[in-house]
Amino acid sequence: MSGVMKRMGMIFRAKANKALDRAEDPRETLDYSYQKQLELLQKVRRGVADVATSRKRLELQLNQLQGQSSKLEDQGRKALALGREDLAREALSRRAALQQQVTDLESQHQTLQGEEEKLTLAAQRLQAKVDAFRTKKETIKATYTAAQAQTRIGEAFSGISEEMGDVGLAIQRAEDKTAQLQARAGAIDELLASGALDDPSGMAKDEIQAELDRLSGGTDVELELQRMKAELAGGSSQPQAIEGGTGQGQSQSQPQDTPRFDKQ
Repeated sequence: MSGVMKRMGMIFRAKANKALDRAEDPRETLDYSYQKQLELLQKVRRGVADVATSRKRLELQLNQLQGQSSKLEDQGRKALALGREDLAREALSRRAALQQQVTDLESQHQTLQGEEEKLTLAAQRLQAKVDAFRTKKETIKATYTAAQAQTRIGEAFSGISEEMGDVGLAIQRAEDKTAQLQARAGAIDELLASGALDDPSGMAKDEIQAELDRLSGGTDVELELQRMKAELAGGSSQPQAIEGGTGQGQSQSQPQDTPRFDKQ
């Protein structure tokens, strides 16, 4: 059972991978990657801005503490000038505490300044990589689009594309049906001519009647030709004999080489 489940899982993953590969468009993937890089670059820039803001706040605090330290020093001098050594000592004690805070803030300021410089350099490098990726992305997309168009044109010319394949099948079916109809029409004509099929219109004739009609038509033409020759020769008896129809007249008026009308 475990082996069957593993096999089913492998088949499912293989089919899913094939379906995803078919649906994947490299251009969309490149655009998505570029978008993610832009988002990362934006986060780095926000980090640089946050560090710079913290550094600026420390600078303001340092300025305030240094101002307070200078003020306490002046107060101590004035207290000593007035003979108030106790006030002078208190002022100097407070100044010493402020000076310790100033030292700590200066150390933090240096640390933040170093972090800001690192993040700024990282942001610049990342910006350069993003710009290079964008150029490469557009180049790959243009190449892919050109290759895709060339492939489709080649498939269209070769007839292996789905659209052209459907057109080819439609043409083949049309040709097959046309040939079938032509064959059927020829077969029906042969059957009608042979008498195997009856013509309901009564227009069809059998072979014997068709041959008789042909011979009769040829005889009428020869008789008309003989009559015209007799008229041109100026004789009146020969046309009358031809037209009147006595056997003796016909034999005298017709030449000896009158063609015989045998069945061909």
